Amino acid sequence: MITLVLEASTYAGSAAVIDGARVVAERAVAMRGREHEALMPAVAGVLADAGVGPGVIGRVVCGAGPGSFTSLRIAGAIAKGLALAAGVPLIPVSSLLLIVAGAEPQLAPGRYVAVLDAMRGDVFTAVFAVTDSSISTESPTTIVPRGLLDAFGHQHAARAIGPAETTAVSPHARGISVLGHRVPWPAPADLATWEPEYGRLAEAQVRWEAAHGRTLVPR
Repeated sequence: MITLVLEASTYAGSAAVIDGARVVAERAVAMRGREHEALMPAVAGVLADAGVGPGVIGRVVCGAGPGSFTSLRIAGAIAKGLALAAGVPLIPVSSLLLIVAGAEPQLAPGRYVAVLDAMRGDVFTAVFAVTDSSISTESPTTIVPRGLLDAFGHQHAARAIGPAETTAVSPHARGISVLGHRVPWPAPADLATWEPEYGRLAEAQVRWEAAHGRTLVPR
């Protein structure tokens, strides 16, 4: 089955076309500091690189966060639109899992704390156990103060891995290639209600609420 994957939990987005467990094509783009949105052109480009038309896609997978609010919203909107147009399932996958699953070269067996910036001096974390045949989630996603990350890793006997860590790996769309053989496939999302797991409120909303002294209620 042909799978189209989008991941944009950080300021570096990616797209990939995967056939079974084989990565057919992949692209990476900047999600910040550009005049025009770049993820949708990357999706079109990766489909062209793979020689795949929209009608051949069997499912769409989207990195579900946590991470950058704006980048996740862009990826989520594109993924939902493509899945709806193609009439195929949309499957959300943790962006923290995609750090571990998308590492090149493949991570050695062990325990890893996947880490993404949560801003305000905090990080998003989740613990994963890696073997030659599986990647399993060992903890829920947790917000940890950056200064306590070493202690968190020691507590779980796990090494930190992420875009800003000593073992520097960013979440990437190609990590989906492990699903189905090293990681079970998650359930499809409800297209009418699904949203990425942002992890916390957007910075703009936090600043607005601080300035106005009340909670911003969406209309």
